Amino acid sequence: MMSKLQKTIRPVLAVRGMHNSAVEVVNRPADEDTVTASFGKFISEIKPKSLSNSLLHRSKRMVLDSIGVGLIGSTTEVFEMALQHCQHMYAPDDISSVYGRRDTRLSPTLAAFVNGVATHSMDFDDTWHPATHPSGAVLPAVLALSDMMPANNKPSGLDFLLAFNVGIEIQGRLMRFSNEAHNIPKRFHPPSVVGTMGSAAACARLLCLDSFQSSHALAIAASLAGAPMANAATQSKPLHIGNATRLGLEAALLASRGLEASPLVLDAVAGVAGFNAFYEDYVPQALESPSDEGHTFLLEVQDMGFKRFPAHLGMHWVVDAAASVHKLLVGAGPGTVPPAQVQEILLRVPQSKYINRPFPESEHEARHSFQFNACSALLDGEVTVQSFSPAAMSRPDLLALLSRVRVEHPSDNPANFNKMYGEVQVTLVGGDILNGRCDTFYGHWRNPLTNESLRKKFRNNAEVVLSSEKVERLIEVVEELERHADCRALLANLQ
Repeated sequence: MMSKLQKTIRPVLAVRGMHNSAVEVVNRPADEDTVTASFGKFISEIKPKSLSNSLLHRSKRMVLDSIGVGLIGSTTEVFEMALQHCQHMYAPDDISSVYGRRDTRLSPTLAAFVNGVATHSMDFDDTWHPATHPSGAVLPAVLALSDMMPANNKPSGLDFLLAFNVGIEIQGRLMRFSNEAHNIPKRFHPPSVVGTMGSAAACARLLCLDSFQSSHALAIAASLAGAPMANAATQSKPLHIGNATRLGLEAALLASRGLEASPLVLDAVAGVAGFNAFYEDYVPQALESPSDEGHTFLLEVQDMGFKRFPAHLGMHWVVDAAASVHKLLVGAGPGTVPPAQVQEILLRVPQSKYINRPFPESEHEARHSFQFNACSALLDGEVTVQSFSPAAMSRPDLLALLSRVRVEHPSDNPANFNKMYGEVQVTLVGGDILNGRCDTFYGHWRNPLTNESLRKKFRNNAEVVLSSEKVERLIEVVEELERHADCRALLANLQ
């Protein structure tokens, strides 16, 4: 009896002019061990028993934070444009909920899209290392898919968390196969690639796809992935997360219907570009199947970075460094630094063109500007959501400080979120020099936010659109999610 793979490849081999390396790929036996197959097997076979208490704790913090930044993100202009586009271009489909919009529901894929856009619309979502935004690419898809399931067959809280963790794990594994991925990106935005794969993996797990279907979900997702860095610091950057979560869900749904793709998309096959089309130094390894003893997830080994204010992660180093200089000038109490005192501001930061923006002209550019964030923190002692408002950005005092900034890129300060530092040197008019330096900001995976700080951030974000009662209920539900028989209580409080 012919296998599915054999049935698929027979007509392919008939194509005239096929390159020999491609023929070698499709001729490989279906039962041969491959990296791609190992990923599909892991997705289909992993069980809730592999979720340790520490992993549950860390992933629930990610879920809570991601919902909060998605809720405040639903107030942005970018989110509103994405939502209106979906409502006007597609027939209404009353299935999946939209962050902060009580009377609005969309099809599952479109709900995943707009909620993903909301999550990244202020660049406020979590960050990992190697660099990507993992939760925003996965959580909206898992929420939308859960909404799609019948009321009497909603996933349990534990199954929901398992799917979420599978999506995070797949992203981390793929990025660790490349040295290039460890550095601040230059060519494409990582969550538009690994996030799409993570979303597909999470949805495949939640749909209980078999190993064959799960492998194909990843392969389909690879054909839907990618976004250039040229759109960083623009209104289009949030679309990267929206598309990652939506297209990963699409890939899993297509795989569930039997759509197939390359069985070697994650393997390093000479002459045929698979996932190494994104990372040229990609050297993959098979993913071990979960054993009776469980599986050690990467999130257990390395915690997540949570942002205290809505800007590119690199900004958090210079903000903490500049805030320490502000404190030297003003003291611990409130107050601003008069620009007349400042002769020059020197920033020592990594070399990265897209976050070196001397005079940002929009809130999106400001969120990606070492200069803007350092000067805002020097002036006010902190950076907040309000720092990126038009009024705050156009302040004469801030513009005056921006005109006095000089940037250096020391050779010992790599563009790597695990190794970089931020240094701010302020020369005063009288000649005095004040220095501030940050090696690990508060919120970095080496110095994570306390539960109290994370809840405070969530309340500040969620209460912009939800009642205090719903906000507290969401905290309660997420913190006890693995004990819920189904996830309806979570879904019911997002609007």
